[in-house]
Amino acid sequence: MCLDIDDTLIDFTSAGKRALSMLIGRADMWPLWERITDWHVARVVAGEIDYGSMHERRTQCFLAELGIVVDDGDAARFERHRKDALRSSWRLFDDVLPCLEWLRAADVLLAAVTNASGTHQRTKLADLGLSRFFDHVAIAGEVGAAKPDPVMFHSVCAVLDCDPSEAAHVGDKLHTDAVGARDAGMEGVWLDRAASDAQAPEGVHVIGGLDELPQLLVSEFARIGVPVQR
Repeated sequence: MCLDIDDTLIDFTSAGKRALSMLIGRADMWPLWERITDWHVARVVAGEIDYGSMHERRTQCFLAELGIVVDDGDAARFERHRKDALRSSWRLFDDVLPCLEWLRAADVLLAAVTNASGTHQRTKLADLGLSRFFDHVAIAGEVGAAKPDPVMFHSVCAVLDCDPSEAAHVGDKLHTDAVGARDAGMEGVWLDRAASDAQAPEGVHVIGGLDELPQLLVSEFARIGVPVQR
């Protein structure tokens, strides 16, 4: 079983919005921040820049869109303050620990699969007590591919020594997580916490919370042949 981290296990968006609005004094710039972040992460995965410099470059690009020009030192200070604010407000969704404890009790191999920075994500998992649950943490920048690229999903299956048809991936992004996993030959599960109006395509399972995952694993996945135990 593979699980996305941000907004699947950890309420990252809420924390990110709070940190950003605290620093810039306005609460309407999160969509711009996300678009700029996605573009810079894609450059990291492509090997054009490293994660260390990506954060400062992203900040410079974001602030430039607001009409604020900063040098490297100012961008680095902005990032330090933002990360401090983030780290103090990370929270798990209430359904995370019961779900992970059930999966471990069922002897299911678990992987965390993320397109974000490895150091950043491993710190979050450790700070929130999640590291103990995972047999593997897959980082896009380390794999050299990012979700929804099948290479990302197949690399995890190789580490866990299973065929993609024996694995499932759960994430909050319909296309990046669920459709990407389905197209890689895995069971794709869309975690739609907001109960949105979007329609999941054929072959994608939908759950409203991680509390629904054990039942899906036992009933639907057992029916189609995904093993519950290793």
